[in-house]
Amino acid sequence: MLPDRKPRRRALCGWQHALRLQTERDYRMERLDKTINSYLDVWLGPRDPRVKGWLLLENYTPTFVFSVLYLLIVWLGPKYMRNKQPFSCRGILVVYNLGLTLLSLYMFYELVTGVWEGGYNFFCQDTHSGGEADMKIIRVLWWYYFSKLIEFMDTFFFILRKNNHQITVLHVYHHATMLNIWWFVMNWVPCGHSYFGATLNSFIHVLMYSYYGLSAVPAMRPYLWWKKYITQGQLTQFVLTIFQTSCGVVWPCAFPQGWLYFQISYMISLIILFTNFYIQTYNKKASSRRKEYQNGSTATVNGYWFAESLHSSVQQLQCSK
Repeated sequence: MLPDRKPRRRALCGWQHALRLQTERDYRMERLDKTINSYLDVWLGPRDPRVKGWLLLENYTPTFVFSVLYLLIVWLGPKYMRNKQPFSCRGILVVYNLGLTLLSLYMFYELVTGVWEGGYNFFCQDTHSGGEADMKIIRVLWWYYFSKLIEFMDTFFFILRKNNHQITVLHVYHHATMLNIWWFVMNWVPCGHSYFGATLNSFIHVLMYSYYGLSAVPAMRPYLWWKKYITQGQLTQFVLTIFQTSCGVVWPCAFPQGWLYFQISYMISLIILFTNFYIQTYNKKASSRRKEYQNGSTATVNGYWFAESLHSSVQQLQCSK
């Protein structure tokens, strides 16, 4: 008796059908990428050929999809965690923040040395006169772009730990926009005048992620006092970036002017949001404490003021990242 070949034929047909569907999806995705790329090339001009074929830079679609998924998780994550116990994530947070601290330190060092080696002009630096130093800057700035994807984990940890009060408009706006902005920067102006903001930001992130890493260790929390100054450093960073970017407008070079105007506008939006955060977080708290003290509600007479203040400080630190 001959074996029944129908199951084998059905399996083969199913495999061929799946392969055909996958090929059609790949073709549609390729056409979509080409369409988007053609519009971007018409709108922004030719891309920098030095980054052609680099990971995630060939097409905008992956970066856009990552950003949409990020926003979906920001929206759905707290709903999913609503009736669940928060995760501690303590060990993972120490490793994660240590890793980003070291990455930020590496980027800061490489950017500073690259700028020095290329003899970059502080007032305006084009994208093709630094020689081999330009390629060093481009390689480091790719890591800077990629780090913005890694930093989506900041928000995901907030969700897992149910620290939803930290998922503010400022937080989501900053994280969602930076990845997209730096995709465009890397494709059109991946060196030259683009270095300054990334250099300052890498330095600030060394301080910020080292703080977050230490705050994940309970024994270290009472000794962490510089969170307020990190926010001040971020605001200083934005002001300095506006000043340095404006120099390129006043004393222009071959660096595209449109990118300079965009960066100034974006920095202004961050100054507005960070200033509002600073006022809400620090000035109002200080005002509230002074008012309580004037009203005699600090209970200093029975010796509990210090204990209550310490307990409140620990609670605030536990709510921080």
